[in-house]
Amino acid sequence: MVPLSYDGEISIPVALMAGFVEESLKSGLPVIMTVLLLFVAVLSTVVTYVKPEWALKRSFIKSLFFVHPVWLLTRIVGFILAGMTLMKIGPEWVWSGATGGLLLYDLMPLLFSIFIFAGLFLPLLLNFGLLELLGTLLDKVMKPLFTLPGRSSIDCLASWMGDGTIGVLLTNNQYEQGFYTKREAAVIGTTFSVVSITFSIVILSYLDLDHLFVPYYITIVVAGLAAALIMPRIPSLSRKANIYMVENKEMKEPTDSGEGRFRLGLTQAVKRAKKNADLRATVSSGVKNVFDMWFGVLPVVMALGTIAVIIAETTPVFDIIGMPFIPILQLLQVPEATEASQTMVIGFADMFLPAVIGSGIESEMTRFVIACVSVTQLIYMSEIGGLLLASKLAVSLKDLIFIFLLRTIITLPIIVAISHIIF
Repeated sequence: MVPLSYDGEISIPVALMAGFVEESLKSGLPVIMTVLLLFVAVLSTVVTYVKPEWALKRSFIKSLFFVHPVWLLTRIVGFILAGMTLMKIGPEWVWSGATGGLLLYDLMPLLFSIFIFAGLFLPLLLNFGLLELLGTLLDKVMKPLFTLPGRSSIDCLASWMGDGTIGVLLTNNQYEQGFYTKREAAVIGTTFSVVSITFSIVILSYLDLDHLFVPYYITIVVAGLAAALIMPRIPSLSRKANIYMVENKEMKEPTDSGEGRFRLGLTQAVKRAKKNADLRATVSSGVKNVFDMWFGVLPVVMALGTIAVIIAETTPVFDIIGMPFIPILQLLQVPEATEASQTMVIGFADMFLPAVIGSGIESEMTRFVIACVSVTQLIYMSEIGGLLLASKLAVSLKDLIFIFLLRTIITLPIIVAISHIIF
């Protein structure tokens, strides 16, 4: 999770290893993805409706393939869209490079590669005391600021400094183990899952603003922290129930008991680590994480992400939804407000779309605003939104739409104010 500089870029080891796998298998990954989605669709259908005894007796297989009819349909649609894109069958607006091709050839290989290492190494992050130590040390910081327990600090850092997908998976894992309540898990998943620094740089480069990286990232951090302070205290996140998915006997509030918080945190961390001395169990847990991510998340991302991008590319839906932002942008004195308005909402489909549409805008300040807003909105269906819906976190599509709009309304004035200072 520790950010490092490699080849002139800032990244994290997990992302670097994933990038190596993606590059090595680049030409074959779309085919691998399509075959994997076919396997998931067929096995999910068999296990859900035929209910073979061999599958239902094995809890892991049952958890992977025995799903609600809605998610079964989503998995089938994900495979159909991937197959149409790979074979270029049907209307071009389904499989073009801006719609299905964007998902199958660009995003899915990235997720496939990241999930390998994120899943394998997740037990090392969770089971050997790091969360217990940081949870004890940062409890008095995280609770008053973000209404979250101290152990969430590592999730937030992993999401913010590393990669949002890894943060969502980490949060979902902790929620399933009973370390977070419904509200806490929803807050972390929708408030701190920022795209990687590397991808932020890609957006900036696409908008021809490379020379402004330092003020750009400072702006993102300021606006993101403001949203993180406000969002947990207002609906819909504030109305989520403070109840746990499962009872966790290890879940205890840290108490000083006469010793310093660092010593107390270290004691709890060592106790946690001693419970995970079995190498085979640790490896097995990591492998299970990988399959859970591949089979549970990738079909949903392919289905929902492709549909969202198709709507954005082929219909005026986002143009119409963006119209209310025209007077707001004009009031904030943002140049070319009309042209910028649709970029305020089209990011819900895919985070890169605002940059694609905004690249033709002449005003450097407006392009800067678009770059910052697109990153701080966080919720986009082609990746984070799909991951959240595919996870066990208590967030619905309605929640994601509402949170996306609220984040835009909160961060936009802050970003514009800083932009006026810079320009």
